[in-house]
Amino acid sequence: MPSAAIAQSAEKHRVARKSTFVSIALNAVLMTLQIVVGVFAHSQALVADGIHSLADLISDFVVLFANRHSGAKPDADHNYGHSRYETVASLFLGGSLIAVGVGMLWRAGTRLADLQSIPAVHASALAVAVLVLISKERLFRYMLREAQRVRSAMLIANAWHARSDAASSLVVAIGIVGSLAGVRLLDPIAAAIVGFMVARMGWMFGWDALQDLSDRALDEAASADVRAQLLATPGVRDVHEMRTRKMGDFALVDAHILVDPLISVSEGHYIAESARLRVLTDNRVLDALIHVDPENDAVAHPPVDLPTRERVVAEVNAALAAGGMQAAAVNIHYLSTGLDVQVVLPAAHSRAVDSGSVGGAAFGPVDLSGLQRRLGARKVEVLQEAGAVRTEAADGARDATSPATNDHAKAVEPHNAG
Repeated sequence: MPSAAIAQSAEKHRVARKSTFVSIALNAVLMTLQIVVGVFAHSQALVADGIHSLADLISDFVVLFANRHSGAKPDADHNYGHSRYETVASLFLGGSLIAVGVGMLWRAGTRLADLQSIPAVHASALAVAVLVLISKERLFRYMLREAQRVRSAMLIANAWHARSDAASSLVVAIGIVGSLAGVRLLDPIAAAIVGFMVARMGWMFGWDALQDLSDRALDEAASADVRAQLLATPGVRDVHEMRTRKMGDFALVDAHILVDPLISVSEGHYIAESARLRVLTDNRVLDALIHVDPENDAVAHPPVDLPTRERVVAEVNAALAAGGMQAAAVNIHYLSTGLDVQVVLPAAHSRAVDSGSVGGAAFGPVDLSGLQRRLGARKVEVLQEAGAVRTEAADGARDATSPATNDHAKAVEPHNAG
């Protein structure tokens, strides 16, 4: 995990523990008040709201459990880490809220079916409902502020859960006021409204979590930011086949980058790693997998029946051996236009080159055109190593008579069979 994501994750877990413990303490007190007073004050709406608070208490423990496990490091069973524990917790929370909401609706429906059995509500129920309303609204504002600061979807969901509690308490208070005014059916109606609100909130949380578990991508703005970071990397010509998927509150990124098709493998890897590290500075990104392409393989598809490197090298060495030469290196480029082969000769063969033993498509006794036909290559080039002056590390002196040690090569124009 990148350092930015590590710091973000640590702060998120700290905030989650603190805000959840505050919620647990408050919900425990309010739940007790609501259920006890609701029973003695004959307010079904207040009892329903108390059960809602009990569901909040259970969800708080689920959040603590998920928070504890989601921060664990990747292991043999979870190669990408445990961030989806939070998503699973949100899904469980959504399911539990739906169940509680449906139960409230059922109970309210049975009470409304028998209005004569609804007892008068005591005024103490209204006092508790107002106290709960104020407490839940303040809890919501505190939790939402902290959740948005650390950008935790699970904590944001829990905060809005608290807001739904405040809204349901408002409905309960209105129902109790109506019941105290003599309209007793308002209390079970308020209980039914609370049940609907709870079930709806559960559906929203559960559906959102299910989308994340189904590998939902980052939104368009976040994806555009990631693409811009890749394109800003030196050496990256284009980006294609970029995919993202949510992993808890983070995302995994896969992308293909287009580079110069004639650079070395090590340079291509360096560019890819530079692009990867640049993307990981975004604290929304958990990890990135960057694939290097010499061409846009969504448009240009290189042939798959070209000769392997082993065969190309064997053919080149056999052809050069006929002229008493040996290749210092063979560079092969598999492109959509065909096979390009570069044969690098040692600097020791410069005398043969300078004496004019190379001509047209024949390199002395070496038939480059025949080599090209045998390989089915688009082009066969002969290059020659350039001389270099070696620097001795011991005394810093330059040895002009030392053999060439660099890997640069100069092209010899006539040695082209393409």
